[in-house]
Amino acid sequence: MALRQRAPWGTLASSFICLALAFLLWSAVNTWRKVALALVMVLVTFSAVMSRLNYFEWMFHPVPNAQFESASASKLDKSEMILAIRYGSDARAYPIREMAYHHVLNDVVGDVPVAVTY
Repeated sequence: MALRQRAPWGTLASSFICLALAFLLWSAVNTWRKVALALVMVLVTFSAVMSRLNYFEWMFHPVPNAQFESASASKLDKSEMILAIRYGSDARAYPIREMAYHHVLNDVVGDVPVAVTY
């Protein structure tokens, strides 16, 4: 946890050191090496930005407001797989096809909050 708290400063310091070294080398190298140096700096900048982002948030899209239908009104195919939960007299079914895209759904089943994941 201590490393995670100090990581932004380490990333920032490392990026500035690389940038300073690139500026020092810029005047001493020929054109092709300047191109290579510029590409390395783009990679350093990209790495510094990506190290600070949570890219898992890009992959998982929670369902903002789930809508449910009765089993008789549902248009699901008979062979479609579902995740099902029952608590007391309350029951829910979540199509795997939708859960595979969203991965997380917060719901309340029988007055109990649940997090459905796939």
